[in-house]
Amino acid sequence: MIGAWLLGLLSATVLSGAVLGAALGLTGFALLHFAVGGATRLGVQAVWNTLNEFTLTAIPLFILLGEVLVASGLARGVYRAMAPFFARLPGGLLHTNIAVCTVFGAVSGSSMSVAAAVGSVAYPELKQRGYDRATVVGTLAGGGTLGLLIPPSLSLLIYGALTETSIGRLFLAGLLPGLLMAALFMLLILWTAMRNPAVAPPEARVALRQALYGLTSVLPLVVLILAVLGSLFAGLATPTEAAGVGVAAAVLLGVTLGDLTLRGFGAALIGTARIFAVIATVFVGALVLAQAIAMLGLPQQMLQVIAEWGLSRWVLLAVVVLIYLALGCFFDGLSMMIMTLPLVFPLLTGVGFDAVWLGVVVTLMIEVGMLTPPVGMNLFVLVGITNGEVRLPEAARAAAPYWVALLLGVLLLCLAPGIATWLPGAVFG
Repeated sequence: MIGAWLLGLLSATVLSGAVLGAALGLTGFALLHFAVGGATRLGVQAVWNTLNEFTLTAIPLFILLGEVLVASGLARGVYRAMAPFFARLPGGLLHTNIAVCTVFGAVSGSSMSVAAAVGSVAYPELKQRGYDRATVVGTLAGGGTLGLLIPPSLSLLIYGALTETSIGRLFLAGLLPGLLMAALFMLLILWTAMRNPAVAPPEARVALRQALYGLTSVLPLVVLILAVLGSLFAGLATPTEAAGVGVAAAVLLGVTLGDLTLRGFGAALIGTARIFAVIATVFVGALVLAQAIAMLGLPQQMLQVIAEWGLSRWVLLAVVVLIYLALGCFFDGLSMMIMTLPLVFPLLTGVGFDAVWLGVVVTLMIEVGMLTPPVGMNLFVLVGITNGEVRLPEAARAAAPYWVALLLGVLLLCLAPGIATWLPGAVFG
């Protein structure tokens, strides 16, 4: 009965045209008022208590870090420095797209920021060299998703804040799966290029000494990675402090080594405010709904039903994965995660899944959403970069293999959970 109330109210508010955060919050307040005896003040208290947490300050700071990297143009030098090391492989510079996205993912927690930063450099370069345009967009869309998995990850940060899971453990848990997905993407490019060499024309070979000399352009990002992840994992800074250090370092490097201007920094601040406003609205609405769900005891009721039906936890996980696949057609990744966590987290941890491992799996599923039309945000970002030369259906078809690879990553994590849990266990015990 309560589940029907929840589903009906949420469907009505979403279909009414209200923004997602308002729809979630209105549903939560309605349940608190009518089903919990007028306890709407509990929703307000939940929002106040959570937004007062110091950790949440890291979210806009990590967004700003990514925006500054885009505005400073540091991606250009990094891309050209790494390109010679992949030129001899089948697929050529398509591998560079994945490698540079991986490196940028280590300083920017946003998938769209990584896709935009690398895509703005890679697409014009590879188009000029005769690469298949749709294939280029597909690799950039897939590679961009690594920004949500490689630490510092915005999704893992929000997951940790919402579920009170250690953010340090979550960041470490995302490292090996992120590198694994990068390797899978490169194998996919290798297989595609061997089947159809026309997607990537042969590249001129560069002398090793010249290639190594060009790596000096990567040093700014190395400094940023050490500033952010080094200070965090060494225990010298909290996630918020590490994000602040990263922003300061990015601005300094952008001014001295990049093209960052006062106007560019202002645009980065405005972009950060816009992105965070969207996330914060959904976040606040989800907090109210989570409070209502907790007060109604809905997760416990569902666990009882699962116990009566005799469903295994793996069947339950499969159902959740299917739900995420369906939601990915209608909601952007972070909104989808914030919206579902109040129910999914207690449900899956209640049947024995590790909270840190689950954070990585949920992140992979929202990465799938970033590539799922018609709302796949990475696809929209890159179609915009091509100025319509690659249309959304073409981009979606080119990104489909990476969509499948991300689901394969979820399967590998189920078969070998240690991929995500070993490193946090080794560092934190």
